[in-house]
Amino acid sequence: MKLLIIHSDYIEYEVKEKAIKHPEEINEERRRGRVDEGLTVFVAVENVDEQAKKEVVEQAYDEITKVAEDLKVGNIMLYPYAHLSSDLAKPSAAKEILVDLEKELNKDFMVKRSPFGWYKAFKLSCKGHPLSELSREITPKKEKTAVEKEKEVVSQWCILTPDGRLVDAEQFDFSGHEELRLLYEYESKGLRKAEGEPPHVKMMQALEFVDYEPASDSGIFRWYPKGRMIKGLLEQHIDNMVRSIGGMQVETPVMYDLEHPALSAYMKKFPARQYTVKSDEKEFFLRFAACFGQYMIMHNMTISYRHLPLRLYELTHYSFRREQSGEVSGLKRLRCFTMPDLHTLCADINQATEEFKRQFKTAMKWMNDLQLDHEVALRFVKSFYEENKMLAQDLARLAGKPVLVELWDERYFYFVMKFEFNVIDSMKKASALSTVQIDVENAERFNITYMDENGEEQHPLILHTSISGSIDRCLYALLEREAIKMKQGKKPVLPLWLSPTQIRFIPVNDGFIEDCERFVDELQTQSASILIRADIDDREESVSRKIRDAEKEWVPIIIVVGDREIESKVFTPRFRDEKIGKNGETYSVNDLYNLVLQHVKSYPQEPLPVPLYLSKRPRFKG
Repeated sequence: MKLLIIHSDYIEYEVKEKAIKHPEEINEERRRGRVDEGLTVFVAVENVDEQAKKEVVEQAYDEITKVAEDLKVGNIMLYPYAHLSSDLAKPSAAKEILVDLEKELNKDFMVKRSPFGWYKAFKLSCKGHPLSELSREITPKKEKTAVEKEKEVVSQWCILTPDGRLVDAEQFDFSGHEELRLLYEYESKGLRKAEGEPPHVKMMQALEFVDYEPASDSGIFRWYPKGRMIKGLLEQHIDNMVRSIGGMQVETPVMYDLEHPALSAYMKKFPARQYTVKSDEKEFFLRFAACFGQYMIMHNMTISYRHLPLRLYELTHYSFRREQSGEVSGLKRLRCFTMPDLHTLCADINQATEEFKRQFKTAMKWMNDLQLDHEVALRFVKSFYEENKMLAQDLARLAGKPVLVELWDERYFYFVMKFEFNVIDSMKKASALSTVQIDVENAERFNITYMDENGEEQHPLILHTSISGSIDRCLYALLEREAIKMKQGKKPVLPLWLSPTQIRFIPVNDGFIEDCERFVDELQTQSASILIRADIDDREESVSRKIRDAEKEWVPIIIVVGDREIESKVFTPRFRDEKIGKNGETYSVNDLYNLVLQHVKSYPQEPLPVPLYLSKRPRFKG
């Protein structure tokens, strides 16, 4: 930053015309201004200042204050003056720094600031004494990003039990809580780099769910019909769950202007995460969350305290994050993903904590619906934890088991607390799915306000929520948990409501294909709202080969159809999981329908994603 400080009898200016495409918005009063008997501070904000905005404001404040005190003046005019430098900051960053400097100086002086981004005529009278014309140059050190600060923060790790005891993690007895121990070790050591290919990658390829797209960037995938159906069911289910707790669904852009004042400040916290796109002379970034669009909507809304809590929701197609190449790992960590994002405005901490618990319970239901074992992590700024111990204890009671607690000495992100539901994969690494954060910063940054009971404008708290985590990562979690079962000698299987084929009919020869077709029709005509996904293996293969292939596809119910089944009108299915049905017992078509119904009736419905007959299906993976 370059400063030219003039001890002046007066300075007055008049706005003439725009100097940049998007100058600061001003009213009629600010088109003219004057300061008598004070300092005129001409300011050029430079490129280097963008990396350390807080520090440059503090240094500029100190320099200007020292001169003002030496000259015993109480009035200051801040005047943006690009001509002092040839290496200027971006307009959005320069304006932000000038506004912050004005706020700091206003604590001790009467300050006016001429509008940024306009050509202005000005008249100035300099006092003409030895200290009346001074120049200063401020070169700040690079300000650390939130990610860099996170690495420096020393965390205190504890275990909180359902009965409210907080125990140092090193002193806790992890007997019977092996996956909680793995979560603690994974988090406290901070190891994120992928070590070898995780098992779910070969599983998702062999099952023809999803695969790498070689024509795109790493961490971006193609979805085959079966995988797309699973993804679609998960998307529908999370949509329904979020709407059931009051989420109002919106849709927002996938890219945003890097020059937008509020967004540019937010982006500086995550400097390596975004993809950028150029359009004409402007630069945009691809969103890594739905925060930005929802902030913009909330900023323009008229909100009363009566409307709170207020919930906006979007299922992003898509979000983008340029993860480090060493961290990109199958469906666990991607560069393009589908994320359900919910933002809730709350009037105060009491309302926020009640909503937090409600969303915690909703996230528990999601994990149960996917039949995913998980470990709970709670993370707090230490001072916030001390003030809200009851909240932490309530959450541990709801979880019904010990939970990992991380306590930070200081706040380095925008939130004061968060929870995560973590799945431990087959490589003994943790991955977070569901999460909620209490944001104390961004309502003010984006000027999101509501009117309180007294008619006064207030900034709400914001809960950042993903009830499920990314949809892609949910499939990773499902596959990895099944990989663990396979290591234990158990058969892998998806929840019945997510299985691409729920029932496979295998005719012992071509003469029974029509009978299989009739059984499929009977299942599908039982109800217009329940879609049973049944198919027929009509290939010219042996029955044993067809059974082996169905096993490889994780088909949960396999039925061989021959003379006995036609004559008795009952089947003896092979159940992949005894939670679905009992092997060795007989079932009629109606019995089968009712059996599947009890497992799928509470979930979204989709038809078979591929042709009914296996002979008609192409292979997607060679």
